[in-house]
Amino acid sequence: MPAAVADRLPALGWQSVVKPSVFIACAVPFLLLLQALFSGALGPNPIDELTDRTGTLAIRMLLISLALTPLRGVLKKTWPLRLRRMLGLFAFFYAFVHVSIYLVLDQQLALGAIWEDLLERPYIMAGTVAFLILIPLAMTSTRGMVRRLGKRWLALHRGVYLAAAAVVVHYVLLAKGDLVEPFVYLGVLMVLLGYRFVRLLR
Repeated sequence: MPAAVADRLPALGWQSVVKPSVFIACAVPFLLLLQALFSGALGPNPIDELTDRTGTLAIRMLLISLALTPLRGVLKKTWPLRLRRMLGLFAFFYAFVHVSIYLVLDQQLALGAIWEDLLERPYIMAGTVAFLILIPLAMTSTRGMVRRLGKRWLALHRGVYLAAAAVVVHYVLLAKGDLVEPFVYLGVLMVLLGYRFVRLLR
């Protein structure tokens, strides 16, 4: 086999197998949610079920995207970073669906009720802060914006840690009864922030 062809095989395998597989794995939960919605399998309160599931998917994908950086350090490989943008955009997608369900289906775009929720429910405020931070991160995730913003892009995208913290606070404050899962997310976030802090010190 010519050396030039052999050198291309890892890249071809990455582009044709790994990234599409991860994309499908991230998209399937949304398709399953749609199937459950149209088949009536979401129970007596489908709006609450949709809100809960999309929120959970958003926080999981956001934390996984942040975990890819320390994973690169552990594995001594660069391939985890190639998945970071995709997972981050999927996290934003599920967060967008989550917020849209709340605004349109739950509150029916009643601005007064939404404003009252923001003032009276701290978890709504925390979730709103997280979503507002994620919007510019998603909008500047393209390669063109990376080149255009230069060093400012890196400073802007460090805000993802603040968004993750606000999301976890949102989830912990919202949780009722079973607190195991929210505090698992909190523990994961603390480990990721600790890793980031150690890197900054070095």
